[in-house]
Amino acid sequence: MTSITKNRIESIDLLKGLTMVIMALDHVRDYFHYSSYIFDPTDPTQSTLPIFFTRFITHFCAPTFSFLAGISAFMVGKRKTKNELSVYLLKRGIWLVFIEIIIMSFGWYFDIHFGVINAWVIWSLGISMLFLAGLIHLPSSYILVISLLIIGGHNLLDNVHFPGNIIWGMIHDPNIFIITSHLKLDLGYQIIPWIFVMSLGYYFGAFYDKSYDVKKRKRIFNLIGLFAITLFLILRYCNLYGDLILYKDYGSISKNIISFFNPSKYPPSLLYLLMTLGVAFFLLANIENLKGKIVSFFSTFGRVPFFYYILHVYLIHISAIIIYRLTGLEWKNIFPAGSPAYASSYIKGYGYSLWVVYAVWMGTILLAYPLCLRYDKYKQLNKDKWWLSYL
Repeated sequence: MTSITKNRIESIDLLKGLTMVIMALDHVRDYFHYSSYIFDPTDPTQSTLPIFFTRFITHFCAPTFSFLAGISAFMVGKRKTKNELSVYLLKRGIWLVFIEIIIMSFGWYFDIHFGVINAWVIWSLGISMLFLAGLIHLPSSYILVISLLIIGGHNLLDNVHFPGNIIWGMIHDPNIFIITSHLKLDLGYQIIPWIFVMSLGYYFGAFYDKSYDVKKRKRIFNLIGLFAITLFLILRYCNLYGDLILYKDYGSISKNIISFFNPSKYPPSLLYLLMTLGVAFFLLANIENLKGKIVSFFSTFGRVPFFYYILHVYLIHISAIIIYRLTGLEWKNIFPAGSPAYASSYIKGYGYSLWVVYAVWMGTILLAYPLCLRYDKYKQLNKDKWWLSYL
């Protein structure tokens, strides 16, 4: 029988891999689907169920990966002292912020002038690690209570706005800030509550200790998942608390479904996190003993998530450029101002049906897989190289 430790690593890698593969679907949709340049896929008045669920399924990616990053930080800490772990998290956090600003901002726009700087998911992970470097020195019960209080209570800040204040924009109020006439800062991922999603994951890392009973962990995670989903359904239906965007009855089943399952992601509301992390707990509880080639396929991406993330954005963008050129359009118009929504005045007649989006998505994954597999093997054979832990 496989050891608990190995099961734990495999299950986390599997969920990371599933998350990363699904995430690529939304990025392909951004570049290739016609709706990206016309309307918000989560708008009940304009979207359709297929378009909405293509976007919806990717909602689970950022919270799950942030939570799993916290668990991974705990695992790293088992081989280090608290001070050593703090130094590691600080270095990695700074590195991730740098990657977001330079490598990923360029990857999204291919703009050598860096007219748009993103503060998106990699930025969020980096900043969260910087704060986690300090939080890990608190007793674990304190980390749990603080994480739950912030995740549960931050929606009280939804109506607090300081227009033009970049600091508040970084903390809780998403916006695109015009720094100069040639530079924009896109603050899409706020540090509250993302920091505390990661710290919550760090707390639950202790549940993967060798001495922890596997059946007990499964039972607890299933109960947490059930509680989170149930609370989401109750709060969402009653519009009691937990989301800036209220559920609305449009008198149409399809529109009502879109409205109901579209809690706010920017910043992630309590309801958004209950919905997404609830599913994550269910999956963690029930995938530990899965085996086979399909599991191995997805786990490969989960073992090299950072490498894969950078790779897939560049692959998608290059693919879009090729399609643009073949259709006679100017490739520089892709993502001209930080989001496809801003491209409507630049691009007319561009965009494809969902089946094209799914085909490009699968093609991207198949292209990325051998590269990720090769890099994974390289990492396994060179564990003595310290710098690989940052890639």
